[in-house]
Amino acid sequence: MEQQQSTTTHQPLTGASSERQRFLKLYERESATTRKVLAAYPPDQCDLKPHERSNSAMRLASTFVIEQLMILKALHRDLALGAGFPKTADTWDGLLAEFDQGREDILNTLRNADDAILDGTVTFFVAPKQTGDYQLADFVTFMTHDQIHHRGQLSVLLRMAGAKVPSIYGPSADEPWN
Repeated sequence: MEQQQSTTTHQPLTGASSERQRFLKLYERESATTRKVLAAYPPDQCDLKPHERSNSAMRLASTFVIEQLMILKALHRDLALGAGFPKTADTWDGLLAEFDQGREDILNTLRNADDAILDGTVTFFVAPKQTGDYQLADFVTFMTHDQIHHRGQLSVLLRMAGAKVPSIYGPSADEPWN
C-alpha cells in the first residue's frame, strides 16, 4: 500500500533560538495553513452564516487581513487604538490578495529584522473596554492564535458550503493521510 505524503504545513518549532525566530516559524506555518483553508472555500458561498450572530466567511477572511495589518503596525511601532479598523476588499479574490500581501509583508519584516523587533510593548485591550500594555511578542502571538481560532470557524463553514476540508493539523475526511 502506497503511503500518501502529508500536505499539512505543521512542522515542529525546533532550531529556533530567539523569540523572533520562534514567532517567524509559527507565523510561517499557521498563515500557510490559513491560506490553504481560504483557498478551499467556494467564493460563491462567501456570505454563508450558520447563525444570524455568526460571522460570514467573507467577514472571517476580512478579520484575517485586519489582524495581519495589526501585526505589521505593531512590528513597525505604529499600532494606535481608536483609529478604527482599516477597510478591506469587498470581494473574495480581493481579500485573498490582501491576505497574501499581508502575509508576505509580515514574513519579510521578520526575516529582515534583528531579534529586537519583538522587544517592547503595545497598547491593546486587556479586558472589555480596558486597555493595557502587552509585550510585543505576546501581542503578535495572540493575533496569530486569534487567526487560528477564526480559521476553525471557517473550516466549519467549508463543510457547510459543501467544500472539501483540507488537512489542518492532521488528516481530514477529505484529505486523509493514507
